[in-house]
Amino acid sequence: MLSIIGFIIIGIIAGYLGRLLMPGEQKMGFVGTALLGMVGSLIGGTLGTLLFGDDGFGLSAAGIIGSIIGVLIVLFVLERTGKV
Repeated sequence: MLSIIGFIIIGIIAGYLGRLLMPGEQKMGFVGTALLGMVGSLIGGTLGTLLFGDDGFGLSAAGIIGSIIGVLIVLFVLERTGKV
């Protein structure tokens, strides 16, 4: 498991990279992008656990690739619901 500081840094990087990859304009600031990346990391880690197996089900943080995938999923859902 990542440390809290590492989790925040990965979240910031993944949030910005995910926003760059997703077409369209997402209106959010630094804090929103960081939170987006952290939520994306949790979603990416949990999906990775479900798809590739692990010791048990639970929320887990992902690396940068899993985090970006999670960010793209979150942005897709937010755009479809009109929240971004």
